[in-house]
Amino acid sequence: MKHFTLESNMRANIGGAFYPTGYSMVMFPNADDADRVGRQLIESGVSGDEVYLLPAATVLAEITPTASDADNPLPSAGTEGATVRAYTKLAREGHAALLVKTKNEEAADRLMEVVRTVPYSIAQRYRTLVIEDL
Repeated sequence: MKHFTLESNMRANIGGAFYPTGYSMVMFPNADDADRVGRQLIESGVSGDEVYLLPAATVLAEITPTASDADNPLPSAGTEGATVRAYTKLAREGHAALLVKTKNEEAADRLMEVVRTVPYSIAQRYRTLVIEDL
């Protein structure tokens, strides 16, 4: 698994909120479950370069600040700011996250097969102009 660093291409063009197109973000109440799912994905053939483990502190430090201007200069037409605020709430409760490259629906389905083996809090897939509940 890779160490997460927020890159400019992981932000929305308008407002700058976290919006990693082509990835899915899943949060877990138990950090060990997040780590276990990430390792299972890699063991099943997902490249370790496409899986990021984000402890709660990383979500708060890297992703939370991106929502500050999400509705500036105009209210966002999308839900990216609200989604970041949901991640922030969960991270403050200690939830950890996985960010996984999901290029297509098949990859998202494979991800969720593994995720559903443990309790998870939220799962979102970022596509062009759409944040999809998984």
